[in-house]
Formats: sequence, structure tokens, C-alpha cells
Amino acid sequence: MKKKLIITIALILSLFVFIAVILTSVDRRLTRKAVPAKGRIAIVIDDWGYNLNNLEIAKEIKQPLTCAILPNLNNSRLLAQELHNLGFEIILHLPMEPKEKYRLERNTIRVSMDDGEIRNILDRDLASILFVKGISNHMGSRITEDARVSALIMSEAKKRKLYFLDSFVTAKSACPLLARKIKVRFAKRDIFLDNLDDPSYIKGQIIKLRDLAKKNGQAIGIGHDRKNTLVALKETIPQLIKAGYKLVFVSEVAK
Repeated sequence: MKKKLIITIALILSLFVFIAVILTSVDRRLTRKAVPAKGRIAIVIDDWGYNLNNLEIAKEIKQPLTCAILPNLNNSRLLAQELHNLGFEIILHLPMEPKEKYRLERNTIRVSMDDGEIRNILDRDLASILFVKGISNHMGSRITEDARVSALIMSEAKKRKLYFLDSFVTAKSACPLLARKIKVRFAKRDIFLDNLDDPSYIKGQIIKLRDLAKKNGQAIGIGHDRKNTLVALKETIPQLIKAGYKLVFVSEVAK
């Protein structure tokens, strides 16, 4: 009898220990899920389409990137397919007229064009790239200061259920106000990562982007299809993740 009682008590104690272990494990999982990211970071890589030089480096980046592809270049369609296959988000990097005297891409949208010309270019450019989720401006300081053309482009984006990313190449951009009026999903660049094609500079800019995401909850950085930029991202993104930041697509922060 005494032996049975001891066995019964031991079984009950074992059951309590088992339940306590389960509850502790559940509590830990819930606690981990409840911890928010320090900030969301969206990284855009502009100017894809000229060549395939950096595609292999991009394959080593296992976190979300938004890839802005120039239209109608020899590699535009292939890169859209390859980058999409890697799980990246694809957007049209739409050539727009700048105030500066740069060499312009073919069919760059200009303020002198009428609405029909602009729509035709936009239709052709979107048809040249697959999987497009949004539109951003390539150059375009003159266009993004022009209310008529910017409103037209964003209205066309809205019709196609695309977002518009303002690369914000001029402080006089009319796009933020117009986007609210038109009610198109919109985002704006916070930091350029590679104004200098130097690894140390680029990593310093990534740190600034991280700090801004921590301060504001999210931040958007734009780099370019260059070896130093992609290598710097490959090396620093794991550090951002380990530190508690979340890498996202621009579509996740566009409002």
C-alpha cells in the first residue's frame, strides 16, 4: 500500500513537472513572437538592365530586395525573370527628364510630351518587364517637380494597382502631395547608399539607414546595380537581421 502511494505521488509530481515544462516552452514561444522588430528596412537596387555582371552576387543575398529595372534594354526581360525567380520584388525604373544635362535613355518621358505620348511610353515600358509591382523614377528631377506629368504617371500606376516610389532626386518634388490627392500607394526614398562607389562609404550609409529605421520604424534606402554595393549588402544584411531589424519589400511600406 505504501509502495503504491509513493508511486502515485511520484507520477503526480512527474505530471506537474511535465506540464510546467510545456507551459514554459509555450510562454517562451509567445514571448519571442511578441517581440517587435527594431525597424523595417526596404532596400532598392536601381538601374538593372545594362548587363548581367552582378546577378551572381545578388543570388547570395537571401533577404528581400526591390529591384528597379530599366525598360527596353537587352537584358531587361531576362533580369526581371531571374530576379523574380530569386524571390525579389520587381519594379519599373521609368526614365524621366532631369534638370541636369545627362545622357538620356531611349523614350525618356519629358515635360514637353502630351498625355497620349506619356501613356504610350508607359504602356510599352511596362510591357517590356514582367512581374512589375510598382514604378520608380530614373533621374526625373524635372518631371517630379511638374504636377501635370507626375499626376498622370501616378494616376496610371493607380489604375494598374501599382505603387509609386519617389526616388526623391529633388527637394521640390511634387509627388508626396500629389500621391495623397490621387490616393495611389506611395513611398519615398530616405537615403542613397552609394553616391560614392566605395565599400566603406556604402556600409556607413547602411548604418545611417538602420538608425533611421530604428527612429521612425521604417526606412527606404536606394543603391545601384554595382559590385561594391551588392557585396556590402551581402555582408551587412545578416548583421541587420541579427540586430533585430526586418528586411521588407517596398510594397510592404508603401501607403
